Amino acid sequence: MWDVLAGPYLAAAGLLVAAGAPKLVDPMNLVRAIRAAGLPAGRTAVRVGALAEVVVGLWALIAPGRYAASLVAAAYLAFTVFVVRVLRRGGVVGSCGCFGKADTPATRTHAVLTGAAALVAAAVAVDPPVSAWSSTGATTWTTVALAALVAFLAWQVMAVLPTLKPAAVRSTGRS
Repeated sequence: MWDVLAGPYLAAAGLLVAAGAPKLVDPMNLVRAIRAAGLPAGRTAVRVGALAEVVVGLWALIAPGRYAASLVAAAYLAFTVFVVRVLRRGGVVGSCGCFGKADTPATRTHAVLTGAAALVAAAVAVDPPVSAWSSTGATTWTTVALAALVAFLAWQVMAVLPTLKPAAVRSTGRS
């Protein structure tokens, strides 16, 4: 199973680090998003959660296994529940602060991607790799490259695509 899920799993773990780090520096976007979703939040709690997000992501990258994958799955399940809650309440005007952007609102695509990440991590938790980094050579580098590509594309869909205006994607009419 690891051979199939390694790329998406490592991408999900890397995104935890990439999304958690900015919230450590500036937790206020997430504080506002949590409050707008009708939940209590404070800077300290958000920073503790962001630190946990970064630690879990790093652990999952360095030593992927049953426990790390379980925590990655739990994190993404929580994110999915939060995004769905925000969407059901009519959305949040701003952002959750993920990826350090001021305006990356929650979208249905965001919920689908976080849900998919939770499922991938759960599958890895059920059938963890025996020794994820024991292989060397082209296979490892291909997996790392695939993980980087998947993470980049997921980031584009969650953080960049929602900020595009319809006029930005329209054809200019030139051939």
